[in-house]
Amino acid sequence: MTASVYFWNLRTSRKAPYDVRLRRLLKRVGLNSCFEPGHFVAVKVHFGEKGATGFLSPLWLKPFSRFITKAGGRAFFTDTNTLYVGQRGEAVSHSLLAAEHGFDPNILGAPVLIADGLRSSHEQAVPFYGRHIQTAYIAGDIAAADTMLVASHFKGHDLAGFGGALKNIAMGCASRRGKLQQHSGLAPRVNHHLCTGCGQCLPVCPAGALTIDSQSKTLLLDTAQCIGCAACILACRHNALQVDWTSSVTAFQERMAEYAAAVVGCFSQPLVYVNFVTQVTPGCDCIGHSDAPICPDIGILASRDPVALDQASCDLVNQSPALTSSALPESCGPGDDKFQAVHPETNGGHLLAYAAELGLGTRGYDLHVVS
Repeated sequence: MTASVYFWNLRTSRKAPYDVRLRRLLKRVGLNSCFEPGHFVAVKVHFGEKGATGFLSPLWLKPFSRFITKAGGRAFFTDTNTLYVGQRGEAVSHSLLAAEHGFDPNILGAPVLIADGLRSSHEQAVPFYGRHIQTAYIAGDIAAADTMLVASHFKGHDLAGFGGALKNIAMGCASRRGKLQQHSGLAPRVNHHLCTGCGQCLPVCPAGALTIDSQSKTLLLDTAQCIGCAACILACRHNALQVDWTSSVTAFQERMAEYAAAVVGCFSQPLVYVNFVTQVTPGCDCIGHSDAPICPDIGILASRDPVALDQASCDLVNQSPALTSSALPESCGPGDDKFQAVHPETNGGHLLAYAAELGLGTRGYDLHVVS
């Protein structure tokens, strides 16, 4: 069994500029048949962490709202608050940062909402009987929408291996309680030989689990208080805080897949997923900076199957040449698993396999080129 994945290679012309080509892609995937006139259509995006530049440009996303409005839908662009400390941790600062990054109704042609509310308490409890999750906590305004268009910047990720449609609907559509549930059991370990006692990790820890020892001047971690959000790992400039690979990153990926299935189960209408395989950075857009891309821009892919879409995106990245002066090793080339090369301890294939096992989609696909 295979799913249809539609691909546009970013080529344009004077008669068919970007918005025309994107509209053709959305027609081929059948977005206009996924909602009725008057339906609310959530356009799930990532507003970008402060300091990052790899997130999707609002100008690239504006044709989405035009397409939905013309088809009779009522579009709104949305994201959720983060688990870690930062400017996206509550809706006021998050909204201001989104506006700073260009996510403004006057640019997008649709309102911008933080789907889980002021303090991430606007959520809906969704029963889900999985291996790890029995109740998923989904952002209230996403669960209340009639359908959703999931627009994702495809890139690498430390724990998931890659970040695409599955991560965007799993972590990206969960409230803070839901994000915490997915991250549970992922306390880092401290390499005291590398720790300089700089304290850069302390202010990013939302649980107050980190302190500096007054005598040794090195870091102490209270694992009982740690919530596993991994913000400290991203903040450490000396690699002194590292993922504890003896804990189950595999279980994290499985919890993420179960959350993705719980989100999809909230909707009676089909969802549409769009991956922008452009500026493919080695890390997530949450880390506060965007490293050099690991491969050339490939194109935009769309499907109603998130598993097939992410699989096709991975395959196209792996088939492409590696960019020099990136995080990839020099030996990496066409045909090599580039995300595995950047994150050797993480197997993104397990996320895809478990998502398919849950019935979220299939890893088999037919790629249809849209001209």
